[in-house]
Amino acid sequence: MAGGILDQFARLTAFLGLALGPDYEVALHDLTDKHCSIIAIANSHVSGRSVGAPLTNVALQILKDGSYLRSDYLLHYPGLSQEGKPLQSSTFFLKEEEKLVGMLCINFDDSRYRAVSQAVLQLCQAAGLEEPEEARAPERFHNSIQGVAGEAVAQALAGLGREAGQLTPEQRQQLVAALEPQGIFLLKGAVKEVAQALGCSQATVYRYLSQARREG
Repeated sequence: MAGGILDQFARLTAFLGLALGPDYEVALHDLTDKHCSIIAIANSHVSGRSVGAPLTNVALQILKDGSYLRSDYLLHYPGLSQEGKPLQSSTFFLKEEEKLVGMLCINFDDSRYRAVSQAVLQLCQAAGLEEPEEARAPERFHNSIQGVAGEAVAQALAGLGREAGQLTPEQRQQLVAALEPQGIFLLKGAVKEVAQALGCSQATVYRYLSQARREG
């Protein structure tokens, strides 16, 4: 059943990409597959991803916290392309009897419109106005699990003010515990990538992860 729905949404992905235009990337994730990867994408130049790319940090957090059960979509949250370009992102949750089977994501590159807006503000002598801060951490796009896991570890290390080789066993355990609520370990192969980034064995990461889940 899910396959039929996803096939239809794959065709919708191509249609929306053409209808909305080149500033809108449309991507479809298949969550019935253990890789949870993109199976269809239009205007992929926007984020720099391709078919087979893994879930983002925001999508993993949604899976982990179950927020898709309370809503059918998530609108207008910030994203960052692989080149660091700001994007405006929205996600529609594809559900069958409350089970999440896919995500249809639209990522809007509004840089051309921001340039026009800033030019107008300058004409109005309002260029100094500050934009409101975004409450949500930006969604970051990667083409590989290594990219997703590596960035998550890098951010956690920055929070600790340490490099991987400087961590004590207790700090490594603390870092793995911090990654668990983010949903990083829902990705197949994430334990291997985290272990490599931390310079320890997969068995060590599994042990830390097991303890974090017991304590959680």
